[in-house]
Amino acid sequence: MADPESSRGGQGDLPAVVAGQELRASHADRDQVVELLRVAAGDGRLSAEELDDRLERALTARTYAELATLTADLPAAPGTAVVAPGAVSATPKDLVRIHVRGSSASRDGGWVVPKALDIKVKGGGVTLDFTEAVITQPLLRITAEVTGGGLRLITRPGIVVDADDISLNGGGLELPEPPGPGVPVLLRVEIAGSVRGGGISAGPPAPPRPRRRTFWQWLRRAPRPPAIAA
Repeated sequence: MADPESSRGGQGDLPAVVAGQELRASHADRDQVVELLRVAAGDGRLSAEELDDRLERALTARTYAELATLTADLPAAPGTAVVAPGAVSATPKDLVRIHVRGSSASRDGGWVVPKALDIKVKGGGVTLDFTEAVITQPLLRITAEVTGGGLRLITRPGIVVDADDISLNGGGLELPEPPGPGVPVLLRVEIAGSVRGGGISAGPPAPPRPRRRTFWQWLRRAPRPPAIAA
C-alpha cells in the first residue's frame, strides 16, 4: 500500500494557488524580483540602462503578471524562486518522503522542489518532472531505494544529475551528459542509494510522437496528423 504522502500528485506540495494573473504582489515578491535583476546585471545579462528600467518597474509593479514579464528572459538565480503569475511565494520543505509499493507517484507542474527527497520504490514507479518546477535552492539531495521499479527524472536545461553514490545490483542507471563549460547550473541533483532489479533514469522530456492515421486516412493517402507530446 502506498504511503499517504506518495499517493498525491505534485499539487500536494504546493501552497494555495489562485488562478489568474492579476493577483496583487507583495513587498516580498517585489524584493525577490529586484534581487534576481541585480544578480542578472552582475552576470552581464542586463545593461545598466536595462537594470534601471526594470528595477523601477519592479518596485512599482502591482500584480504577479507585471513582475513575471521582468524576469521572463532570465534564468533563476540559485536560491531565488521566479515569481509565477497566479502563484504565491513558495517555501521548500526540508524533506519529502515518497514511498510506493506496486503503484506510481509523480511530481509535476509547478511543484516546489524540496531540499531533500527520500524515495522508496518496490515494483512501482516514481516520476519527478522538473520542466515547470519551482526551484528555490541550488542543491537537491535524493536518497533512493529502488527494487523492481523505476525512478524517472525529467530535466530541463540547467539541471545536473549526479548519481556517483548509487549501488547497482541487477539494475540500470541512465543519466544525461553533463553540460559543457560555461553553461549556468540552475539545480544540482545528487542521488545516493541502491537499485535492485529496477532502474533510475534522467533526461529531457521525450520528443513528440507522430499520430497514427486511421484506416480511411491511409486509404485516401491523407497526410499524417500533427505530432502529440509523449
